[in-house]
Amino acid sequence: MTKIDAKILEKASAWLTPIFDTDTQAKVQKLIDTNPKELTESFYTNLAFGTGGMRGVMGPGTNRINKYTLGKNTQGLSNYLKQTYPNASLKVAIAYDCRHNSKSLAQVVANVFSANGIEVYLFSDLRPTPELSFAVKYLDCHCGIVLTASHNPPEYNGYKVYWTDGGQIVPPQDGEIINEINQLDFAQVQFDANDDLIHLVDTDVDEAFINASVANADFKAENKDDLTIVFTSLHGTSITMIPEVLKRAGYNNVHIVEEQATPDGDFPTVVSPNPEEPEALEMALQLAEKTNADIVIGTDPDSDRLGIAVRDLEGNMILLNGNQTMVVMTDFLLQQWKNNDKINGKQFIGSTIVSTPMMTELGNAYGVECKIGLTGFKWIAKMIKDFPALEFIGGGEESFGFMTGDFVRDKDAVTAALLACEIAAQTKANGSSFYASLIDMYVAHGFYKEKLISLVKKGIDGAAEIKQTMIDLRENPLTTIDGSKVVRIEDYQASIMTDMETGTMSEISIPKSNVLIYYTADGTKIAARPSGTEPKIKFYFSVNLPLANKADFAAVENQLDAKIDRIVQEMKLD
Repeated sequence: MTKIDAKILEKASAWLTPIFDTDTQAKVQKLIDTNPKELTESFYTNLAFGTGGMRGVMGPGTNRINKYTLGKNTQGLSNYLKQTYPNASLKVAIAYDCRHNSKSLAQVVANVFSANGIEVYLFSDLRPTPELSFAVKYLDCHCGIVLTASHNPPEYNGYKVYWTDGGQIVPPQDGEIINEINQLDFAQVQFDANDDLIHLVDTDVDEAFINASVANADFKAENKDDLTIVFTSLHGTSITMIPEVLKRAGYNNVHIVEEQATPDGDFPTVVSPNPEEPEALEMALQLAEKTNADIVIGTDPDSDRLGIAVRDLEGNMILLNGNQTMVVMTDFLLQQWKNNDKINGKQFIGSTIVSTPMMTELGNAYGVECKIGLTGFKWIAKMIKDFPALEFIGGGEESFGFMTGDFVRDKDAVTAALLACEIAAQTKANGSSFYASLIDMYVAHGFYKEKLISLVKKGIDGAAEIKQTMIDLRENPLTTIDGSKVVRIEDYQASIMTDMETGTMSEISIPKSNVLIYYTADGTKIAARPSGTEPKIKFYFSVNLPLANKADFAAVENQLDAKIDRIVQEMKLD
């Protein structure tokens, strides 16, 4: 039998004490007796905050999502809130998604907050994550928590923390909270609820959120009844909100994928409930063919990511990637602002360092600044907070997230779904289409083509492999890519940009992150980044060529696809 490391055994043995309930003690003892590998995975580290909060596999242990790890987080956060707002009557909002144990874990979190004298507004049932972001500001709360693991597999759950502006916590605040958590013992967690301080919320916040979504994304498109929509919630929370938002905005021709409409943490009809994965939208695409739909919309379990399929120039349904959706939505919003003479140099759009460079081209075309931040919508929310004199028009990231206006401070598939339908309806009414408008943008700004490759590396060994890959890319940098010289390298961990032609180094002002980006003489961009929430290392590719006219679209796309394929083979990532 595999020998258990002494430090692991010591950490695990602490969970055999009366501080922990008998069921937890029994599960830990069973791991000690029968599964040393799983025991090690469960206790070798503490769960940490990543790009999208804290996510992990559910089960006993310090490296797992359970009553005690979330209780300790909440106790530390309670202490931090009291230190930050010493004389305030503290209030928090809590929401949860469709995952196993989300409701019970949300109740645990509410209990701990209330036990610390903090007033709690707990949603009575599952709700989309963007509604929690909205609720924090709407209810005038000091922070918010949502229990979700986004699109991770069924065995995962998670814990995302939002602050008073409705945006997720960012450094240095997240580090300060983690330090407070790490000073605690599990025995210090107060689990005994003060029920008088826990209030259930539902329809009032729902109505306010629906009204705000419609106000921010309904641009009075013509002939809405002519647009046929297929929608799937992929067993997630968006079923509670998107159909109603579309209805309120005047869309009546909506076909729901009924087999995926019931919230279910097992996600039984898909391999992964992630609209980034083509397989996840397969049933929706089948329904689209039956109904001759113009657009397919699918969301992830907590309804912050949005996947879209539309008809191409030949009338075939085609899945768009996150970059394509983002640039069409952003261009539409910029055009609306321009048409209404609202652009005066005091607006901005937002994107991320691994998203398409086309966002910057769009900003330049409309005379609007495009601010670029790290991966994760918390950084776009921070832009809004850091520049209160500027108006935020909209923005997104390649991973199928978009935000319209600033009433929500996180990616918002609810409002983005309505915006997508507005674009589809308006372009159809004008004799064009969502897809045709994308090609028009390529003609105007250049044809940018992106691809993402994610390599899954699970467990301790996987984490070590990911770490070594990043070390190799830094210590032995590529000098050419597909025959084009590397002219610039941005290392966000070292905060250094290196001009490879002159050797000149300059400081990167964006906060540190484990991201490395190569740029070549022909405009190619390649980014490498370990995921902050999943056991993956991600490689982002962006290549571009001019597109003289629509007639050349297919030929130029083939050239760009072939170029990406050559690069993938060259880097041995296929």
